[in-house]
Amino acid sequence: MKTTVKPAEGKLGILIVGNGAVATTFMTGVLMARRGQTKPIGSMTQYDKIRVGRGDEKKYLKYDEIVSIANLNDIEFGCWDVYPQNAYQAAVYAEVLKREDIDPVRDELEQIVPMPAAFDKNFAKRLDGDNVKPCKNRWEMVEMLREDIRKFKVAKQCSRVVVLWAASTEIYVPINKEVHYSLEALEKAMKADDREHIAPSMCYAYAALAEGCPFVMGAPNTTVDIPAMWEMAEKTKMPIAGKDFKTGQTLVKSGFAPIIGTRCLGLDGWFSTNILGNRDGLVLDVPENFRTKEVSKLSTLETILKEDEQPDLYTDYYHKVRINYYPPRNDNKESWDNIDIVGWMGYPMQIKINFLCRDSILAAPVCLDLCLLIDLAARAGRYGTQRFLSFFLKSPMHDYTKGEEAVNHLYRQHTMLKNAIREMGGYEADEEID
Repeated sequence: MKTTVKPAEGKLGILIVGNGAVATTFMTGVLMARRGQTKPIGSMTQYDKIRVGRGDEKKYLKYDEIVSIANLNDIEFGCWDVYPQNAYQAAVYAEVLKREDIDPVRDELEQIVPMPAAFDKNFAKRLDGDNVKPCKNRWEMVEMLREDIRKFKVAKQCSRVVVLWAASTEIYVPINKEVHYSLEALEKAMKADDREHIAPSMCYAYAALAEGCPFVMGAPNTTVDIPAMWEMAEKTKMPIAGKDFKTGQTLVKSGFAPIIGTRCLGLDGWFSTNILGNRDGLVLDVPENFRTKEVSKLSTLETILKEDEQPDLYTDYYHKVRINYYPPRNDNKESWDNIDIVGWMGYPMQIKINFLCRDSILAAPVCLDLCLLIDLAARAGRYGTQRFLSFFLKSPMHDYTKGEEAVNHLYRQHTMLKNAIREMGGYEADEEID
């Protein structure tokens, strides 16, 4: 097979929406790793190996041995945030990393000063920052963001830019066919300053695509999961991906549910709850914002353990998800899962999972992989929704207007990822997705 992937030449700019715990942990880790002072553990692009070829031709290669992937040394960071603190100050404030792991790159982090955010307090009522653009309407918001992207690209001499949303979860924006189903209607609503149906995140996504930048949605926001944005991605020939970083509890769920299904055990119920104390937890403490996250989390199980495929095993099971704001825990999230399963002759059993994780430590490598791989997709001429990136995302995008179902099964997602890398590297996509 021939490949037409453009080489990863020049600098890759990564513009992050948000300068909080996830963003600063991501940036600090990359800066430290390229100095050789830490390891990018958890990053698929830096560690995972894929088989290419069969028989005597078989070999296992890292991603950058198959395709051209941007080097960590070529990354330039920038960000937007409602709080004006630079990335060093924000990293210290987040209290995710120890000072000894931040201070070696203090000079570089201090140079990353957030641009004023395109912000509407109605979408995140718990945030009180004043580093905000004086936008009169949504269309002006778009134009200001486009100017930011252009200035950043020139100032940092980047050949390419990726825009990554790592900010808080917005309030739930239900999909409205009259506004969200066509690009023309979306642009009309932006120009009419429709603040009910046009979230600030949609302005970031639109601005990114208009400036020829791939866009990744790392929260469960509606943003690019609408036909209008799919149309925009097609028009600009840019890749998009979303939504919501798959880090803790949902990662466990998407990997453990297949065990139940593969073993043909029944399910009576799955109760999931979390405690989290960082800024994300504070925002999610508002019911309207939690609703956005709940929709994302609830979608995982139902596409793995399906009633129509196994009615004896998966009919009417109960699935509940909860997130509780608990300040003392800060970024060290803890999740509990209680799983009521059914075995031989209908006898009940239980599984308990207690995951004491670090939210931003799990999210940082996901941010890196998504940015590097969506940049790869753009250089390979891929555009629109990048389904192969569903491995990293909690609520993978799919064309629900045509009845398509999201793939949430972790191992099928991994197969999709490997096949895409193979194809872009000029090898045969030789694994089947059962």
